[in-house]
Amino acid sequence: MEDNKKVIICGVNLGNSKDFEYSMQELKSLCDACNQDVIGELIQNSDEVSSTHYLGKGKLEELSKLIKEKDADTVVFSDELSPSQIRNIESRLNCFIMDRTNLILDIFANRAKTRESKLQVEIAMLQYMLPHLIGSRANLGRQSGGSGSGNQNKGIGETKLELDRRKINERIAMLKKELDRITKYRVVQRNLRKKNNTPIVSLVGYTNSGKSTIMNSMVDLYTKDNDKKVFEENMLFATLETSVRQIKLKDNKTFLLTDTVGFIDKLPTKLIKAFRSTLEEILEADLIIHVVDYSNSHYKEQINITDKTLEDIGVSKDTPVIYAYNKSDLTNLKIPMIDGSNIYMSARQKIGMDEFVDLIKKKLFSDYVECKLLIPYNQGNIVSYLMENSKVLSNEHLENGTFLHLECKKEIYEKYIMYKHS
Repeated sequence: MEDNKKVIICGVNLGNSKDFEYSMQELKSLCDACNQDVIGELIQNSDEVSSTHYLGKGKLEELSKLIKEKDADTVVFSDELSPSQIRNIESRLNCFIMDRTNLILDIFANRAKTRESKLQVEIAMLQYMLPHLIGSRANLGRQSGGSGSGNQNKGIGETKLELDRRKINERIAMLKKELDRITKYRVVQRNLRKKNNTPIVSLVGYTNSGKSTIMNSMVDLYTKDNDKKVFEENMLFATLETSVRQIKLKDNKTFLLTDTVGFIDKLPTKLIKAFRSTLEEILEADLIIHVVDYSNSHYKEQINITDKTLEDIGVSKDTPVIYAYNKSDLTNLKIPMIDGSNIYMSARQKIGMDEFVDLIKKKLFSDYVECKLLIPYNQGNIVSYLMENSKVLSNEHLENGTFLHLECKKEIYEKYIMYKHS
């Protein structure tokens, strides 16, 4: 789809849904993300969509007049359309038709940077394209030309259709093989992280809620390495890549912070399936940070959509969650503010970051114990290990060895309990 198309957005409000207005606003935002100029909107209130034309006959006529009046060249529909609906609508309106799924796929295609994300997007796009070939025999017959009877032309069209379908299926199979190789590497990396017993904190949330900003603020505070920062921008789906950063706090507590693709209403199932290996990073999390754009008037709907998506991909309800109400500086709320597992903060302004980290520590390091150990001088490697992996409250060189007053993981204490000192 070329830039600067003049677009009319169109949707059916089923059963007077209270979320419909927000869904249409989001559709406009998706068009904006594709540099499309939304010049009009058409809404139908109904209990069901037309199986043939999505809209009822009267609304279809109204849309046809609106297209001529606005000189529009594209109509974008709020729901995923069936191949037959697209063909029927195009034949009646004589303009380019897109649905929400197609639009989101376009955005993902433009945003994909790594080989993995490009593979995932192309697989989803080809899977979307495949059923849209079915039933296009008339068009395919015209494109393939030829002479003779209608039956002969139909045969040519069918042959081309089968060729197209076979090529797409072969391409999907090839891409999946390559993606599987990358996925296996990702699984190896995850297994290594498990072996190291480093807890994993996963940032999740609606697209453009500020997950990458939180990641970069944490990198700023605890690594001081600009090369570790991730791409962030005020736009939908700014990043599709999963990023993992090691965060070592000032008290030597360490965890891995992961950031992955954001969610959106009606995120195409083909994309969820294609990005399955990426989203599985969330399944491994010891703690989930649900990032919310508190300045968005529809933040409650966004929370519900994110929660539903997490449920769909199989995230356990037993995984502890912190709700980070980001961008709270854009509201009238006095921040930072903590309410149980909820924190109201601003990652960009770095307001509430210390409180945010304290909340993570309470959730993640509840198994830490305070202990006193006396390590013999000939076990200097143990002292080095404890200094590196624990919070040293005090240390002293005594006659029989190095005395350490520590805060450490319970498992570390149990490993060296033989050196316990009263």
